[in-house]
Amino acid sequence: MRIALARNGQQLAEHFGRCEGYEIVDIADSEVMERQFVPNPGHEPGRLPRMLAELQAGCVIAGGMGPRAQELFTEAGIETITGVSGSLNEIIEAFVWGKLTTDGGNPCHHIES
Repeated sequence: MRIALARNGQQLAEHFGRCEGYEIVDIADSEVMERQFVPNPGHEPGRLPRMLAELQAGCVIAGGMGPRAQELFTEAGIETITGVSGSLNEIIEAFVWGKLTTDGGNPCHHIES
């Protein structure tokens, strides 16, 4: 499975579309196989979901995400997880072992056009 995490430095970004980029992580047999950084090409409605779908992400993790981005990911068959915070390494490890928890929140409340 390939996951994408919105990141700022080595922390999960609070806002999916306004992060510095995405940590793309390939996971197989409960092991991280490969990690790569993909810079954010700019926040524009619909652009980032298309880009991450083209990169074949099966899941996107961010602190928060606007409703339109969530809708586009759902339409593409990509799971979204919001309400997560912490270091990338801790989040990836928790995801790999099925122990990722969220606070149920989504600090992104803007309306995307």
